[in-house]
Amino acid sequence: MTPLPPPFIERMTALLPPPEREAFLKSYGQGPAQGLRFNPLKLCREDFLASMPFRLDPVGWCPEGFYIDGEDRPGKHPFHAAGLYYIQEPSAMAVVEALDPQPGERVLDLCAAPGGKATQIAGRLKGRGLLVANEIHPKRVKVLSENLERWGARNILVTQESPDRLAGRFPSYFDRIVVDAPCSGEGMFRKLPEAIEDWSEEKVIRCAAIQGEILPLAARMLRPGGVLVYSTCTFAPEENEGQIEAFLREHREFEGESFPAAPHFTPGYLGKTARLWPHRLRGEGHFVARLRKSGERAPHGLPEADAGEPAVSLADKPLRVAAWRMQSRHGKGPRGKGRRQDKTAVPQEARTLFEDFCREFLRFVPDGPLALFGDALYAQPEGLPPLDGIKVARAGWHLGTVKPGRFEPAHALALALAKEEWQRSLEVDPDGGDILRYLRGESLTAGSGETGWKVVTVGGFPLGWVKAAGGQWKNHYPKGLRWLG
Repeated sequence: MTPLPPPFIERMTALLPPPEREAFLKSYGQGPAQGLRFNPLKLCREDFLASMPFRLDPVGWCPEGFYIDGEDRPGKHPFHAAGLYYIQEPSAMAVVEALDPQPGERVLDLCAAPGGKATQIAGRLKGRGLLVANEIHPKRVKVLSENLERWGARNILVTQESPDRLAGRFPSYFDRIVVDAPCSGEGMFRKLPEAIEDWSEEKVIRCAAIQGEILPLAARMLRPGGVLVYSTCTFAPEENEGQIEAFLREHREFEGESFPAAPHFTPGYLGKTARLWPHRLRGEGHFVARLRKSGERAPHGLPEADAGEPAVSLADKPLRVAAWRMQSRHGKGPRGKGRRQDKTAVPQEARTLFEDFCREFLRFVPDGPLALFGDALYAQPEGLPPLDGIKVARAGWHLGTVKPGRFEPAHALALALAKEEWQRSLEVDPDGGDILRYLRGESLTAGSGETGWKVVTVGGFPLGWVKAAGGQWKNHYPKGLRWLG
């Protein structure tokens, strides 16, 4: 263990009563708690427990959460690649429990990378409503997109923007917002020793200033009656209770609110806030506050159809295209005037290629408006405001790429499919050689006469695509995700 900074020890000694000080400092001689959450978009709790080869112990404050043994390596199992669970520190699961998102709502995760809270929110939305996951840093937003893709989330928008630009585009738009604010990281000292080396009293001051700027911007994006959850993984009062106290003093339309998971934790130094101490529970250090904005919530008309079910069955009715964006290639009217150009409109040729693919290899047509960004085709959630001028990393459910004369399905399309939604699949044994070959990007042997695309599955859950070519299944597992060795 890297030695704790002396100024940190001095402050915590002053902050905690004598019996607590020794227990708190002693906790740093123990290893960090490790956990994972199963994916309710793909399987239920009973099936998860029956399928997992790991030793699991329930996390008391999160129904989907489990502690794992330090000797297990769930990140190296094919079930992780299939998105059946997300590896997450147990205390971090408390934040979305406080947020309590409901299906059909609009939810913003303002500082979302690497995606732990975003995937947890997506699971709670059950494919209904909208999740906007934002991350300003380019490298981190890429990881965020990959984690939501593996999770099988469809009703998403991943943005790479500053909070002030988002606030200008989404005023009073969201039902719930989580601000897992950039912080000095004191609560992660056991898990990330580099956080100790990066810590300083000056960093605490800098983080507090950033947090004080972010919170009011988040408040502007929350609808009347909505819920805002603020969280950090630090112990510094100026980053925790101090932020909430200052915010409530300036924003009288908000008030603190308790939440069901709070009895698992220690009350904070401000009413209706919670602290998660590493010497009091199996988890790292966190702070959580839930705030409610006054006013009545008006309906916003988001669709209620479950994205986990086929929107259109090819066996029952012809392909439905009327709900899609039917603008011409240039987005103009019959005389070429009077309409603003829509750069994301889907040309008829692209729609036809996609329809043909669905007809041959799927049993449904993804619902919602279609949009084309370059050659990338997306199914977008209903009710999005215009996205021009906003940096977008993932504009909905990525369906695939439109290429000359053909449609090539995206990895995200496969990972979000339910078992009844594909026509043909190639099941691989989770303990066999083919699964490793596939995850390494190698080709697999195809039977005679095999043609077209298949979904590769493990335990019946999708992993990606293969396409028959020359007596082999050509591997379409993304290069950036392939296993080494």
